[in-house]
Amino acid sequence: MRDRLTDRLGRWLMFRFDPETAHGLAIKGLKSGSLPARPADADPRLAVAMAGVAFPNPLGVAAGFDKNAEVPDALLRLGFGFTEIGTVTPRAQPGNSKPRIFRLTGDRAVINRLGFNNDGHGAAWHRLDARHDTGIVGVNIGANKDTDDKAADYVAGLERFYALAAYFTVNISSPNTPGLRDLQTRGALADLLARVGEARMRQIEETGRRVPVLLKIAPDITEADLDDIVAEVLDKAIDGMIVSNTTLSRAGISDDPGEAGGLSGAPLFERSTIVLAKARQRAGPDLALIGVGGVDSAETALAKIEAGADLVQLYTGMIYRGPTIAGRICAGLSDALDARGADRIGDLRDLKVEDWASKPIPPQ
Repeated sequence: MRDRLTDRLGRWLMFRFDPETAHGLAIKGLKSGSLPARPADADPRLAVAMAGVAFPNPLGVAAGFDKNAEVPDALLRLGFGFTEIGTVTPRAQPGNSKPRIFRLTGDRAVINRLGFNNDGHGAAWHRLDARHDTGIVGVNIGANKDTDDKAADYVAGLERFYALAAYFTVNISSPNTPGLRDLQTRGALADLLARVGEARMRQIEETGRRVPVLLKIAPDITEADLDDIVAEVLDKAIDGMIVSNTTLSRAGISDDPGEAGGLSGAPLFERSTIVLAKARQRAGPDLALIGVGGVDSAETALAKIEAGADLVQLYTGMIYRGPTIAGRICAGLSDALDARGADRIGDLRDLKVEDWASKPIPPQ
């Protein structure tokens, strides 16, 4: 009860400000330790081993919240099993003009067209290098808007953060950088993943450490697109996929504000979960999959796991549910294990893959 009251009061306060100002205040609050939140109770049954990394629980913060690696450990202390910084690009860039974030409160959704605004590799590297905690932090890498060779920017990100990242996310699916989603076409994707894979092999030879690489895809794809993407991921020995980024579709929202950008939150849940299940069917049981899109409760997190996810991530859910969301979701997952007599959360993975994958990907 206390946690829910805290979240309601926090939401009331944050919603007095425009979305980008509120986000900045949340980052400042996490830096100062002034955001009241109780971490999740540790439950060893929620631990997940994925791509050689041991996660204490399957719930993470998606990239976009902590773009510049300012508060990774503060987020972990809220009870998340991992967090992901970025997207970071080699050079700092301001992103698109403001306003560029829009709340759809009645739909528990957000539209953003930020455009990879970030402080660049150098600033994020120094912050991560200064960490003393050992929690799991992934690094989401991207390309500068004006770069001539996007694949080279991804290689630069992998090389720069290799000693600091628990895993990498190759983000080719933001709708807010012109031409970025073109990297999902098979020829361009094959070249990108080959170059990233070669860069990782060089790092493995130099360091003796193998850092997992995941590919983050859009939900606005056809089944043929998904066939090609999964085939290239498997061919290039990429460790996994994150399904999915935001959508350009406006299906499922009650009032379209007419703003360009990617839609996240509750309306994305069905589309992203269908694509997740179809990816699991194509990839088989061994490829690591992280489910993202519309996660804001134990029920939605569990649905992602049943649809094929090893781990799940959220961001918009925290905007609407508050900073104690991690503890509540993890407690709900523990309750689900009790109710089903399961020994670990991984036992529930894939239980409804066929159900979800039988649905068509909604038209955009």
